Amino acid sequence: MNTPPSAGPVAIGAVPASPLAHGRTSDREALIAAFLARNGATPADTEPLAQDASFRRYLRLRHPYAAVLMDAPPPEDVRPFLRIARHLQAHGLPVPHIIDADEDAGLVLETDLGDDLLSSLLDRGDDPEPLLFAAVDALLAWQSIPAPPGLPAWDASSMTSTALGTLFDWWWPARYGTSAPDAARRDVADGLAQMLHPVAQGPITAVHRDFFAGNLLRLSDGRIGIIDFQGAGMGHPAYDLASLLQDARRDIPPALAARAVRRYLAVRPDLDETAFRAAYTACAAQRHLRVACQWVRLAVRDNRPQYLAFGPRTWRLLNQALTEPAAAPLARALDHWIPVADRANPPGLSA
Repeated sequence: MNTPPSAGPVAIGAVPASPLAHGRTSDREALIAAFLARNGATPADTEPLAQDASFRRYLRLRHPYAAVLMDAPPPEDVRPFLRIARHLQAHGLPVPHIIDADEDAGLVLETDLGDDLLSSLLDRGDDPEPLLFAAVDALLAWQSIPAPPGLPAWDASSMTSTALGTLFDWWWPARYGTSAPDAARRDVADGLAQMLHPVAQGPITAVHRDFFAGNLLRLSDGRIGIIDFQGAGMGHPAYDLASLLQDARRDIPPALAARAVRRYLAVRPDLDETAFRAAYTACAAQRHLRVACQWVRLAVRDNRPQYLAFGPRTWRLLNQALTEPAAAPLARALDHWIPVADRANPPGLSA
């Protein structure tokens, strides 16, 4: 069997097939062909894989060896992905092994883990408990190693500004047809800042920032492979746990999520449980607010209305999080400016 040049341990997964991204020029295709050629392959050896809410696309290489090509043309930047991947692999985590890369062109060839995304396994009806418990263990492993150098802050200030951006720059004008009053921005900003106080005061670790079933794969050795971590930052350890267990794309039974949190805390006696749970609630509420409004941005700016299908669940998760005492400051601000009945995809937008 043929193996890739510079072959190393298997360390990346792939996602189900979908059409190619639009807008690739003939010059871009020629660049890809030349990159594949130097690795002993041709475009005819590839097939497309699905992309998520980014402008990267992925091609699976089946011949003359198994690999995945990431095509991330500028202004996408593959350097953070490469830097983080090499760091995590050096510390023993099952993440992409880089076969070859052209950083300036935004092309990366990496080994292929297969198709066992946790999202696919959950959606087809596999028992969620062992899958989510394995994912919790993978998160603990991620947090147990030194953080990759140079990660940007994902702190309370960054979390506040990003949530305000998707809410007031995209959702509000799509919902109400006008810009938000300055007072609304101030009140919600203050509510977020108060709610995120436990995050600002808590421990700091590397955070994936999108640690959910769609970026995790079950490997043949039982471990969970981690992909799509180029947006990692330095933040509170509760953020990734909330991303995993309060998934905007699929229902996670609350009782199962509670058991998974207990599993996590049992391995982290160094954490103050009360403070961690407050930060967990705050991270969940911030993420749901940001993401519920991000679906609108994807629909309006990027012509990707299919993501609006996740809107009802995301708003429901936000409203549930807002009932927790730790989220009370944000709940008060939103109750003043956005009635519960308005917390939904804007009228006129549909998936």
